[in-house]
Amino acid sequence: MLSETFKQFKGKDAFIDIYGQEEAKRQILSALIMNRHIVLVGPPGIGKTTLAKNIAKLLPEAKVNDCNFHCIPDKPFCPECKISGAKKTKILKGEERFVRIQGSPDLTVEDLLGDIDPIKAMKFGPLAIESFTPGKIFKANQGVLFFDELNRAPEKIQNALLQVLEEGKATIGSYDLDLEASFILIATMNPEDFAATEKLSEVLLDRFDFIFIKYPEALDIEKKIVRDKSETLSEVKFPDGLLNATLGFIRSLRNNENLERVPSVRASIGLYERAQSNALLSNRKEVIIEDVLEAFNSVVAHRIRLKPSVRYLMNAKDFLSKEFNNFKETAEKEGSDYP
Repeated sequence: MLSETFKQFKGKDAFIDIYGQEEAKRQILSALIMNRHIVLVGPPGIGKTTLAKNIAKLLPEAKVNDCNFHCIPDKPFCPECKISGAKKTKILKGEERFVRIQGSPDLTVEDLLGDIDPIKAMKFGPLAIESFTPGKIFKANQGVLFFDELNRAPEKIQNALLQVLEEGKATIGSYDLDLEASFILIATMNPEDFAATEKLSEVLLDRFDFIFIKYPEALDIEKKIVRDKSETLSEVKFPDGLLNATLGFIRSLRNNENLERVPSVRASIGLYERAQSNALLSNRKEVIIEDVLEAFNSVVAHRIRLKPSVRYLMNAKDFLSKEFNNFKETAEKEGSDYP
């Protein structure tokens, strides 16, 4: 059972790739111990995918049949193993027990469940099990199925997924396959106000536990993320005081009442990287404030959305300039360590 794997992390930080988010990590571990399906909810760029990938690192190696369904050797469930009898086995590492699906409007039920291979069908016949190529759900047997951006998937995908979660069975064309696979579904979801999202049915949502992921709780946590996750130019120094001011401004935008959409941690990482490269292009070994300002419009402007009442008075570029000047003046009045 997968739950036995997660019990051993009681009292430990199982998700070492994620800084902060202590409450969310506790809730995730609690859900995993009970084999609950999870939806990680939050805006883009806050580590939802990284969290899901971290789960794969917790999984031990598993011995499975060398089939497309990853059957347990002494409990084969797929027609392929039942027909052919004993099969060779293989060892799956933790990362190999992690199967990813990217939610998008063009995702098909066949991607999820599988389909008839026309070439094999000509050889074995359209109803032969040898003609069926299993999809991602079957390949996730004995592991974790990661569904990134669940609410970008069309309604047909939701219905197919609901059948698997509710009945443990997938019906594909002329096939009626009993799905006895053991997997945990980890999905991510952006807030509904983001573009190209689909409304998820209540009956599907009823099969999940929701865990909400927030922006980094403190400046020090976000600074650690930026320094550790960025592509760093070792020959260019980014002064600590300037980095505090840069990230402080990004964090202030997340509380700005004039914004409908605010910059993610990817914006912080982008500013860090671009400021370094701007300094390099200017033949300097240390980042200065002008390097950061030069990158603002390229990195941040498209990551924010002004409220309608502000949008008709100024564009994102002018808004950023105005807000940064206000931020600078406030910091100077408060005696902050502004470079």
